[in-house]
Amino acid sequence: MGRIIKNAVLTVIILTLGICTALLVYLHFFVSGDSDFTGEWVANPDVSQQAAVTALDWLKDIEAVSVSLEDMEIYMQNLTIQISLTMEQSGGLKGTFRCDILPEDYDALRQTAYEGFAAGFRELLGERLRMAGYTGDTSQEGVEALVAESFGMPTVSYLMSYGPALIPSIEELQAQYAGSGTYEVREDILVRQFEAGGASVIKEEYYIRKGESLILLKEAGTGSYDSFFGQYPIVYTLKK
Repeated sequence: MGRIIKNAVLTVIILTLGICTALLVYLHFFVSGDSDFTGEWVANPDVSQQAAVTALDWLKDIEAVSVSLEDMEIYMQNLTIQISLTMEQSGGLKGTFRCDILPEDYDALRQTAYEGFAAGFRELLGERLRMAGYTGDTSQEGVEALVAESFGMPTVSYLMSYGPALIPSIEELQAQYAGSGTYEVREDILVRQFEAGGASVIKEEYYIRKGESLILLKEAGTGSYDSFFGQYPIVYTLKK
């Protein structure tokens, strides 16, 4: 008799937990208004620190000139790449998506990064020239003229051609973030499935939704790898 009562109580507890879980999912996605993912979402991961570290490592080769990471961070600020995510709900908690990085957005980011790099480079080069006893113009404009005369191109162009890669190539970024596929909600988690030709899934990404933000929890699959932005959370925000 005791075992029967114990089993009955256990059954009631399991059923209660199941009902509570279903209710929480319902409240989260339907009552809270978070059930519809249709719209334009945007992520803007920041690459300022990585660019500053890369620039610093290269500039350290300028003899007798001291430069710190804090110095380079002054020139490398607000360097973000825009990742656009379009989602369209097709019924229930499922739908399709497409993710893109526009070449013009990437080009603007790269230009801004190297303009900051060039400003730091000219400042350090001017300091080195003064230390060497150079009596000519060592202002930003003066050093720019010297670089153009010496290398036959502006400082920004020179650094883009012969300096380090401050940010990943657009091909690397598109391989990591661009693509299309389907999504669905599984146990309160939004799962995006990137598809290759023939509708084969090459990567899955798992997100939680907080209001108008989607926060990446993890990714898995043959199409996933260590991200350049791995130390930063990827957060998509719904555009108004």
